[in-house]
Amino acid sequence: MKKPVTYGGKKMEYRTRNELSKKNKYYISKHRYLELKHFCLQYNDWKRGSNDLYFKTSSIIFPGKDDSGKLSDQTGDAAVSNADLDRNVRIVREACEKTDGSLSRYIFIAVTQGLSFTTLKMIYDIPCEKDMYYDRYRRFFWVLDKIR
Repeated sequence: MKKPVTYGGKKMEYRTRNELSKKNKYYISKHRYLELKHFCLQYNDWKRGSNDLYFKTSSIIFPGKDDSGKLSDQTGDAAVSNADLDRNVRIVREACEKTDGSLSRYIFIAVTQGLSFTTLKMIYDIPCEKDMYYDRYRRFFWVLDKIR
């Protein structure tokens, strides 16, 4: 269903993405796809967060009691957070590699930066056509779904 919207004084329409048919070999539900897509778009935040944690814990902080009197270990907490961030980074990279070795670079750029095929073609000169790219793009999210 398309709803008219005004943007900058011009009438626009919402673009709705067609949901994959359940018969498609890479079918995942629309909401799972959106969840995985937003998971990938956090990639740069994870990288920044991992670097921030590294610099925050570069000096050793010994376990002690926090303001509430509970035992706390900031270095240990940061290590656990860093491991979680690194795991997410590895998951996205692994899914790209398992999808298609020759297009993994382009798929990685697209899913972590939210770029379209047209942008990939113009800026990065992706070495395939639209149909093949979108087949691999769908396969990426299917693979990511299996990994997660």
